[in-house]
Amino acid sequence: MKVKLEIDPDADETEVVIKAKSISPEIKQLYQSLQKKQHADEIECFKNHVSYYLPIDDILFFETDAKQVMVHTTNQAYLVKYKLYELENLLGTGFMRISKSTIVNLDTIYGLTRSISNCKIQFHDSYKTVYASRRYYKDLCRRLNERRF
Repeated sequence: MKVKLEIDPDADETEVVIKAKSISPEIKQLYQSLQKKQHADEIECFKNHVSYYLPIDDILFFETDAKQVMVHTTNQAYLVKYKLYELENLLGTGFMRISKSTIVNLDTIYGLTRSISNCKIQFHDSYKTVYASRRYYKDLCRRLNERRF
């Protein structure tokens, strides 16, 4: 494997590009470890005047509800003190906005059911569901396919 580092003082942000003929287990592991380094490991949430620090991997989705942003895990819902656009920047590539009011954890998606106007999303080990709007559906499918490989 050949490793190359280029420093560009004019670059707006750091970009890592992996070029390979095919996806090997080493390339897949490198890709996944780079993705995980991009975001925080935990997020502070609130419920009944108590602060909780939830691991990012336990989160199914974020949604707005009555001008508040709620974070949903398999069995619980908590309040967070971020706006959705702030969460998009904070969370990194493992999360994606799927509607005007919802951001999902791509790793927790179990199933997609497509209808004319939207797409129902189901999660592993949870009864909770959310809906992706038509506007985000193609990008959601593309991102899920990228993660599969």
